[in-house]
Amino acid sequence: MQVQNSVYPNEAQIQGFADPGPEGPIYMVNMLKFKAKAEYPDGRESDLTGEQAYAIYGEAVSGLLVEFGGAAVFSANVERLMLGEVEELWDKIAIAMYPSRGAMLAMMQSPKMQEIGIHRAAGLAGQLNIETADAAGSLLGVPRQHAPT
Repeated sequence: MQVQNSVYPNEAQIQGFADPGPEGPIYMVNMLKFKAKAEYPDGRESDLTGEQAYAIYGEAVSGLLVEFGGAAVFSANVERLMLGEVEELWDKIAIAMYPSRGAMLAMMQSPKMQEIGIHRAAGLAGQLNIETADAAGSLLGVPRQHAPT
């Protein structure tokens, strides 16, 4: 299997939004790799780094998440690899909560997302999104449900 950084989902990944998802919210783990210098698809000149361009997108998308019933849950810079081996580390990890797959798809297709997406495209060298569900933990204020003993 060849590993390739992507900025947009492929057709099969987009089709996954049509599949019934888990009950309750989903949490999208975003692993982000930034370009050294922002490269806008429309060719505009910019002195921004990729991370700075993505930050413009990130601020706008945080508000958009709320409009669609979601929330920006967590964001942090990657400092080091503590265990295991990878070819290259990601630059930042962010977690966003969506009330459902459908809400995420609706947000992705919204005019506002189309408008702010140019900053995402300018800043990202690649992104890995991992859909998770049945979340628990102190960040979320949701304890893990344990089976009776």
